[in-house]
Amino acid sequence: MGVEPLTSGVSDLINELFSLRSLRSLLLVLNAVILLLLFPFRGRRRVSVKSSEEKVGKDEKHEGGRKGSAPVVRVPAAIVPQRSTAFSIDQEAAARRMLAIRRVVQDDPDVIREFSLFSSARGDNLFIQSWTPVSFKIRGVVFIMHGLNEHSSRYNDFAKRLNANGFKVYGMDWIGHGGSDGLHGYVHSLDYAVADLKLFVQRVLSENAGLPCFCFGHSTGGAIVLKAALDPEVAEQVAGIILTSPAVGVQPSHPIFVVLAPVVSFLFPRFQVSMANKKGKPVSRDPKALVAKYSDPLVYTGPLRVRTGYEILRITTYLQENMSRLKVPFLVLHGMEDTVTDPKASKKLYDEASTDKTIKLFEGLLHDLLIEPEREAIMDDIIQWLKFRV
Repeated sequence: MGVEPLTSGVSDLINELFSLRSLRSLLLVLNAVILLLLFPFRGRRRVSVKSSEEKVGKDEKHEGGRKGSAPVVRVPAAIVPQRSTAFSIDQEAAARRMLAIRRVVQDDPDVIREFSLFSSARGDNLFIQSWTPVSFKIRGVVFIMHGLNEHSSRYNDFAKRLNANGFKVYGMDWIGHGGSDGLHGYVHSLDYAVADLKLFVQRVLSENAGLPCFCFGHSTGGAIVLKAALDPEVAEQVAGIILTSPAVGVQPSHPIFVVLAPVVSFLFPRFQVSMANKKGKPVSRDPKALVAKYSDPLVYTGPLRVRTGYEILRITTYLQENMSRLKVPFLVLHGMEDTVTDPKASKKLYDEASTDKTIKLFEGLLHDLLIEPEREAIMDDIIQWLKFRV
């Protein structure tokens, strides 16, 4: 029996999101909204007072005939509280947070793994966790930004490898992901994540004074790290950045979608397209790793939302135009068979940015390098690069 491929494409998702078929669906929704605005709502159907009184009388007679029955209290529907969308989102985020906390406190006792909540400048609660070496002297700090739709606990094995080599590790679940606030898988602005990274790096530096700080980002997390590192203040504070399969080159299949995307994302930011889901290109050649990833309830596997797709387009466009401004040392790693983000864009980043830089391109490897069969060798490459700089 065949196994359905489990994937998390970005380019394909965006192409589907802003495809002609999905735009037709959006036009149908827009047409329905316009019709509602043009035609007034019908009033409630009028019911005769006599018939209502007769019905109430019959009900009261029926209830009164029951021995020992409690008096009937009729509450007008208008005052019954409704379950709001915001409340549902908060409840769902709280459930995710409890699961994220459980994974931290139930982990291996050989590692000091802790969690906390960090308040963003917008007032959102972001889930933070840290891994601290027990038997090794701390020589540096690594801050992890996960990729789209995943969360920081996905990097547990990597964090422990870093611990074993003397690096303390922090991870943040960005807005709408993992144990943080927000609608699961929805990002209203990736600039929020960039601002949150900058703010938390200040805390990391204050808690680890004198230690070199590095930022690691995967896929869209890599794009977030890159944009933050373009800020001169951040560039002075970090000792370097590591990027795996960074979302630097994500483009829709037709230029018209670049024009339509901001309009559609403004009108229908949370609109989802059923085709834009995990049934895209595979991200790893390890079947067990894929099943573990996509059976994780903290990993979002639903359709990509319009606003999220537009934000990815927006940040990658910005990076394409500004990558030459990057001055910090960096290591970029990319699989040559990656069909989610473009390895050619990583080569362009290497050619145009910084002077202290290293690139590693892997023949035959796909998007999620840290869950590929060669993951141990890739972790070794990253750790060697870090050791050289501490």
